[in-house]
Amino acid sequence: MAGHSKWANIKRQKARVDAVKGKVFAKLSREIIVAARSGGGDPEGNFQLRTAIDKAKAAGVPNDNIERAIAKGSGQLEGDSDSLEAIRYEGYGPGGVAVLIEALTDNRNRTAADLRAAFSKNGGNLGETGCVGWMFEQKGVVSLRGPLEEEALLEASLEGGAETYELTEVDETAGAEVTCAPAALETLSQTLRQSYQVSDVELRWIPANIITVSDADQARSLLKMMDALEDLDDVQTVTANFEMTADLIAAVAL
Repeated sequence: MAGHSKWANIKRQKARVDAVKGKVFAKLSREIIVAARSGGGDPEGNFQLRTAIDKAKAAGVPNDNIERAIAKGSGQLEGDSDSLEAIRYEGYGPGGVAVLIEALTDNRNRTAADLRAAFSKNGGNLGETGCVGWMFEQKGVVSLRGPLEEEALLEASLEGGAETYELTEVDETAGAEVTCAPAALETLSQTLRQSYQVSDVELRWIPANIITVSDADQARSLLKMMDALEDLDDVQTVTANFEMTADLIAAVAL
């Protein structure tokens, strides 16, 4: 819907504020640890690690932190990286909004309790596995920043194995998001880098249906709940299937 921002875009708008929080560094370091643990500590041969490092650098994470996280994940340093487990949680926000959470934790009971509290205090509830997961499909997304010629973008996207693209603002400038199957993300990223400025490469959960939020009280509760979830140490990503206007976001922002 024109003039509305989906959660992925709302999250990008909030990221500049969230970037000042030290927790962002911790989350990105954990992502590097897990990537290095699963695919080795050489970024050249580990696309997941290379992508995690790019995100960390873009967020201003110091090189020493990045190198330490790689060493920890690849077993060169002693630490608790082996105990980190990737878990997906699901729940509902105010008004029946579907919420999908990816966490890295060394204590499932603690993480579930923290999530349950964050949901319940803000008008939502943590659900059972599978309650909303069917509403989302994981896709690879490459975000491009800068002026684009649509016909050339279409050609490059198809060459890289893309499924769809959308012209949209990226970091408050003209850009696009190009979507593909998860397995094609590395190829698509490499192909688009030859002609465009790539600002982000990620696996993202895409909702099959979108709820438009127009009520101020619901919007306020939703944004507060999403902040509470993202502030949890164990949480890596939060995705939801709602959208609202930029004016509404500005009106209810705390």
